[in-house]
Amino acid sequence: MLSQLSLDGKNIVVTGAGTGLGKEMALAIAQAGGNLILAARRMDRIEEVAKCARAAGVKAVAFSADLTNTNQVVNLFKNALEEFEYLDVLINNAGIVRGQASLPIWEISDTDWNIGIETNLSTAFYCSRAIAKHMVDRKQGKIINVSSGFGLRGGRDNYMYSAAKGAILQLTRTLAISLGRHGVTSTCIVPGFIPTEGTSTLKETQPKNEFIPVGRVGKPHEIGPVAVFLASDASNYMNGEIFPIDGGGLAGGYAPTGYAPKIELRP
Repeated sequence: MLSQLSLDGKNIVVTGAGTGLGKEMALAIAQAGGNLILAARRMDRIEEVAKCARAAGVKAVAFSADLTNTNQVVNLFKNALEEFEYLDVLINNAGIVRGQASLPIWEISDTDWNIGIETNLSTAFYCSRAIAKHMVDRKQGKIINVSSGFGLRGGRDNYMYSAAKGAILQLTRTLAISLGRHGVTSTCIVPGFIPTEGTSTLKETQPKNEFIPVGRVGKPHEIGPVAVFLASDASNYMNGEIFPIDGGGLAGGYAPTGYAPKIELRP
């Protein structure tokens, strides 16, 4: 049974793999035997992750790409297929929190909105579009998206991130319904508040530990095993499923009493 969790021989693309959740998912996948194609803007960071993955005995390559640029996305998957011949799993993790929260709607510019939607939503669509036909032709593949608790419950003055992450849930379901008959499944990881480098500017909206049933915020490495499971054959019958990893934050409903951070209301 445990052999189904092995990723030996699987080639897995992880976007936003240089830091935070993407890095931890990539390292967990390497420990499970999966080969890696790592994509992000900063080559130095993803190459360092690739180096750690290679130390675990797997093949890992790093490609610098701006995933909001469709030409660069196409080139990413072209290069990945030249390097690996086939791809089994895509993990759409690329996103941005920094600079995307805590602004009243009247202060949000078109540029702010477009950056938030492009980075947190369009990148997942572009990457899924680029790899879907390859997976359909092989009659197998998995697309794993990464949303957020904000995508389920929304967030005060958090328009772009919440809207984009909510749309990721529907992208997951639409992929599942549309591609499932071709052997391609789609699932979605929904992290609760897990502090990373990218969330350092959100201190004023962080939930207090006492508002989370397990009494603490999450740690990035706790997402890794979930990614391994969803990328493995053990999850083959899961399609369109949403997996909150939030210490029970959603157990009381999408807006449980006391979970939402206490913030002084602006006039």
